[in-house]
Amino acid sequence: MYFFQSQETLTVVHWILRAVVSFFFMLVTVRIMGQRSISQLRLLDFVMALILGNIIAHPLSDEQLAMTGSMVTISALVFLYIAAIMISAKWKWLRHLLNPVPFVLIKDGEIIYKGLKKARISIDYLLTEVRKDKIADIKKIALALWEADGTISIFLHPRDQAVTPRLLKVPTEPFDYPRTIIVEGKIDAEELHHLNKDRKWLIDQLRAEHKTEVRNVLLATLDSKDNLTVLFYR
Repeated sequence: MYFFQSQETLTVVHWILRAVVSFFFMLVTVRIMGQRSISQLRLLDFVMALILGNIIAHPLSDEQLAMTGSMVTISALVFLYIAAIMISAKWKWLRHLLNPVPFVLIKDGEIIYKGLKKARISIDYLLTEVRKDKIADIKKIALALWEADGTISIFLHPRDQAVTPRLLKVPTEPFDYPRTIIVEGKIDAEELHHLNKDRKWLIDQLRAEHKTEVRNVLLATLDSKDNLTVLFYR
């Protein structure tokens, strides 16, 4: 464990070992912190990302710094991070401090300029986010909220929402998610097993329906009704 301690000089191998250990240590750390830390960053997550990156970077660039101190510090910070999340679930004031409540940017088709100033965004940015939701007319928006993670939640007026089979009282079939059974010419045996199929059945289907072999398939999916969808290399 020579490379863990502070030294006057480190060999190339020792530098590599430090990088490898830091890499896997941070993977474990983020895993412990949970999925929230790698999604849209909220205030607490952003602060943690800055601090952790800064702490682990120093021993990776300075041989006179030991890794032990950085790893202990990071472990303590992760404990505080998890504790803050758990406490904020019970204490409303802390939850609002860490995750500010959303505020209005658009209401009943009108832009709330005070909301734009509070979010520190321009009208151009707001319009860009609206276009991402395939909305061409702001007048169609009943409510748009600025969320704590920096995203915008948009709700259309009921009159402008898409008509659904439920509104039309049209009967529908249960949702069926197709499973991916071939990726880049390789069969996923586990997914086939979930669908009660085997390799021979799949190969026969490819030859009969598409006149091709498995190696020629970029992507293939199969649903519970045996509908086989195949995409080829182009």
